[in-house]
Amino acid sequence: MRSLHHLRAGGVSLVLAVTGDRLPTVVHWGADLGATTDELHALALGVAPQPFGYPVDGPMPVSVLPEASTGWPGVRGVAGHRAGAAPSTRFVVTDVARTERPAPWSAALTLDATDTDAGLDLRLEIEQARTGLLRLRATLTSRTDGVYDLVGVLPALPVPDRARELLDFTGHQLRERSPQRQPFTHGTHERNGHRGRPGFDSGFLLCAGEPGFGARAGEVWAVHPGWSGNQRMLAERSYHGVSLLGAGELLEPGEVRLGPGERYTSPWTYATYGVGLDDASARVHDWLRSRPEHPRRPRPVVVNTWEAVTFDHSLARLTALADAAAEVGAERFVLDDGWFGARRDDTAGLGDWVVSREVYPDGLQPLVDHVRGLGMDVGLWVEPEMVNPDSDLARAHPEWILTAPGGRRAAPGRHQQVLDLSAPGAYAHVLGQLDALLDEHPIAYLKWDHNREVGEAGLPPSGRGAVHVQTRAVLRLMDELRSRHPGLEIETCASGGGRVDLGILQHTDRVWTSDSTDAHERLGIQRWTSLLVPYELLGAHVSAPVAPTSDRALPLDFRCAVALFGHFGIEWDVTEADPAERRRLAEWVAFYKERRGLLHSGRVVHADVPDPAYDLHGVVAPERDEALYGWVCTASSEVWPPPPVRLPGLDPRRRYRVTLDGPVRDLEGIAARWGAGLPWVEAGGAELPGRLLGEVGLAMPVLFADRALLLRVTAAR
Repeated sequence: MRSLHHLRAGGVSLVLAVTGDRLPTVVHWGADLGATTDELHALALGVAPQPFGYPVDGPMPVSVLPEASTGWPGVRGVAGHRAGAAPSTRFVVTDVARTERPAPWSAALTLDATDTDAGLDLRLEIEQARTGLLRLRATLTSRTDGVYDLVGVLPALPVPDRARELLDFTGHQLRERSPQRQPFTHGTHERNGHRGRPGFDSGFLLCAGEPGFGARAGEVWAVHPGWSGNQRMLAERSYHGVSLLGAGELLEPGEVRLGPGERYTSPWTYATYGVGLDDASARVHDWLRSRPEHPRRPRPVVVNTWEAVTFDHSLARLTALADAAAEVGAERFVLDDGWFGARRDDTAGLGDWVVSREVYPDGLQPLVDHVRGLGMDVGLWVEPEMVNPDSDLARAHPEWILTAPGGRRAAPGRHQQVLDLSAPGAYAHVLGQLDALLDEHPIAYLKWDHNREVGEAGLPPSGRGAVHVQTRAVLRLMDELRSRHPGLEIETCASGGGRVDLGILQHTDRVWTSDSTDAHERLGIQRWTSLLVPYELLGAHVSAPVAPTSDRALPLDFRCAVALFGHFGIEWDVTEADPAERRRLAEWVAFYKERRGLLHSGRVVHADVPDPAYDLHGVVAPERDEALYGWVCTASSEVWPPPPVRLPGLDPRRRYRVTLDGPVRDLEGIAARWGAGLPWVEAGGAELPGRLLGEVGLAMPVLFADRALLLRVTAAR
């Protein structure tokens, strides 16, 4: 007996077959197949060839939780044991239910199953958003005496044989989400992270696609673990003609041990499909934007104090910085590290979330009043998960610090240890201190940092793995603070971009993309982070003329043009800027405010520019009547002038007017004096068909390295 289940929304179909009492296998995941027909049933029954290269009736079907009991020799969807027994599963489906879901979701399929030998019940949930985005998770419940040691849960989806190339990401601090490609060959490509957070080198989004897939072309399938702790991602291809992508939580040995009646629910595994990365990315962006909790008001221009003052706090210096920030049009003033306890440098005071009377003898209120009097709201930096050994908290409660096995102190990192937020006393203490701060002051925003990797730190006294319970406690703490203080926004930061995932974004309102504020480096970091994170949630700041993270000197217009495609902010001591720089910065701030409605609602697009010296990215309005593109050069090109570049995302049936936009609207930065002037630029614009702009492209100006221009495209009347 076989039943067929078709989830279909947003141009994507997921067809699942439940054969007898076994877990479902995927018949098709990809382009919309239309309404279910007899032919589709025949496909599922094996009468027609399978698109994935094997018939459902073949010897080795692979479910979305792959099982060795089907003969599958690869990755296990559920791995664990009972004192060495029951190392594999054979789940028997007892119920299948489909439900239609309210927006932003479309439909859900829930399967209940049991494995009497392993003593486990399973609930498998598969949901599809109206955008076509999928997510899966599994709940395991132990139903017999003794302990079930869970090794891991890894939902997996098959991709077709034509997906022969892999893309995922690596990096380090100041260079997060650096892309890497390789052939999807036989064997296993696995990315594991034991850092207590996704990390700078997280695989981030594991993509499999047609060879050479890019932003605008080539089918691509991708998975992402929506989890802010240890992650596992896997691509597996076998000679049986099966290729799988899987993602989930990485559990440390002994971290989850289920006693009778106890359960474990895996994080959501997200899966997206598209023709080109822009298409796959848009399904994620559109889903995030459709959530009721997604930020709705215009994203305020942020000034953060870190690069301006570091730990050198004084009321006079900070009020002068606030004055300069207000002068250029800032709307939010974020006081970074150094305002609390004995925190005069990074060696002491962390964990003591009380205002330093040494630095602020009258408390924070004078600064808060000054900032709010200038029309800006106030934010604070915090790092609630960590503690300096040299702190009042660590001296009073050493039992609240995570330890290595045997109770010894874990290896040091950044002069910090990890506070055990799963301990009720520690959780209540941190919640109480932060709640009191938010009660006392009208704080609109918390920059929530996570600077120390967890490493070997575990639950005292045994050192048992703590990342799972710690991560859940952190998310619960964020939710509790937001519940007590409606309207509070939280930015996720982890030494920059070390904790960026769809799990943390269900509890926060912004990511700090990277501690690198060098616009040259930021261009790539922001481009790849935006695969999952739309611009309104992506922190992007204008740094000083010489970037402190790279010592690279960059023009102000270039720095601003890069920061524009994000949640715009300033990470610069603008009191040191000369009057001309302040005026120019104010022009960019005003321009951001004019265009942020488009920037933060439009479809994020990228052109596949063959020349690595150039980049074109932008946003296209939902109605495709307006677009804004950034044309950027980062190096000298091997060709001169550049070939025409396609403007992605426009309606081929419309005509559009193309003009330069923004504070840089003349020929500044264009090598026109070298004979590369363009008639449409010199004429102040051109009107052209959308099909021509999208298929043939537009001749683009030659730029010096580290220069950028903006193009505005509007539908002709």
